[in-house]
Amino acid sequence: MNITIAGCGKVGTSVVSSLVTEGHDVTVIDNNRKILAEVTDVYDVIGVFGNSVDSGILMEAGADKADLFVATTQSDELNMLTCFLAKKLGSKHTIARIRNIEYNQSSLEFVRQQLDLSSSINPEYLAAHEISNIIKFPAAAKIESFSRRAFEIVEITLRQNSMLHGLSLKEMRAKFKTKCLICSVQRNDEVTIPDGNFLLNSGDKIGIAATPANIQEFLTEIGYIQKRIKSVMILGGSKTAIYLAKMLEASGVSVKIIEQNLEVCHQLSEELPKSVIIHGDGAHQELLDEEGIASTDAFISLTGMDEENILISYYAASRGVPKVITKVSKDELFVMAEKLGLDSIITPKKIVADLIVRYARAIENTKGSNVETLYKLMDDKCEALEFKVQSGAKVTGIPLKYMKLKPMILIAGIIRGNQPITPTGDDIISPGDRVIIFSTDLHLNNLDDILR
Repeated sequence: MNITIAGCGKVGTSVVSSLVTEGHDVTVIDNNRKILAEVTDVYDVIGVFGNSVDSGILMEAGADKADLFVATTQSDELNMLTCFLAKKLGSKHTIARIRNIEYNQSSLEFVRQQLDLSSSINPEYLAAHEISNIIKFPAAAKIESFSRRAFEIVEITLRQNSMLHGLSLKEMRAKFKTKCLICSVQRNDEVTIPDGNFLLNSGDKIGIAATPANIQEFLTEIGYIQKRIKSVMILGGSKTAIYLAKMLEASGVSVKIIEQNLEVCHQLSEELPKSVIIHGDGAHQELLDEEGIASTDAFISLTGMDEENILISYYAASRGVPKVITKVSKDELFVMAEKLGLDSIITPKKIVADLIVRYARAIENTKGSNVETLYKLMDDKCEALEFKVQSGAKVTGIPLKYMKLKPMILIAGIIRGNQPITPTGDDIISPGDRVIIFSTDLHLNNLDDILR
């Protein structure tokens, strides 16, 4: 597809990287020559220097024939105007990054309708939502939901004394009766879609797929359920922190935010009347200790500095905080954070890139089935996809045990109406179903692509 992206900041560049990997023809617009040169040097894209609201620049960047136009500049208003102009010039689909917390859902819907936006994205809100999900399920390093939480995938790392150590998946299913599938295993840097003979080891990062209730039951059986989180300490008063604090306040969680900018503290106090706002430098361990880091149920580091987030999260873990969540934006620091034992790492730009890749795949293919949901898992080495099955799809009407799948592909779940099904060999896929697929093939567009 022809895709044009306006804005080559952190989010824009992450989107560029993902779309180029997908094989799309990408053109980028930016008014900073240095940034534009860096992006065009690294990625096989066309660069256009200039202002994205200039119709001449948009035409030069191919907005008139773009299948998808994405605006990710630092300005919400510029993104909206750029997408509006791109649509008028002929772009088939438009997505704008809109971050301002003053835009509520009703006003956003009005804006989308009036500007004919295909979608809007808010990295900070998406990151806060992901963190909120983890807070509700603290044993997990990562949680992804399908079909309005009818089905979930949870990543956990097996502890040294794990009950699953040394068990094959067949033995695990015989020992623990809960209906769950181990869909993926990451051991060191290698990711596999395991079969029944696969032996689990301590230290493995595993992906578990099932209904939320079955996952909860399974984690309880293997001793991984932690107590409910009632208190959270957040470092940094960012937009993500505000979105998250509102979500946590609504669910009855006690929130404390530490922010070193006094003006921001006053804004936080007005925005979050139920939260405790502390003015101070969270990089000072004495302040963290004074504010009770050792007795909090969860610590979330959301400053704008990855290095600070990693180091202070490591300190929180050393003080015995049961759940530590860290925001990391730089790819090169992600691995370092994992090696320090920080397993719950949030990267907003990757969340956005995944969403846009999913959207691109959905509009690229309109035949047998479309990608409804897409998540990158296991350090981006594996994908979980949700497909809506249309009549005429080749996978329908065949018992799964007779289906000839490509290697490293697993049918993890079927959602029929509102009924989630953990599939067995006797189950079949029917038109109208939603099907969850795990795959190390990172280019599945259509459900029929899983067949040999």
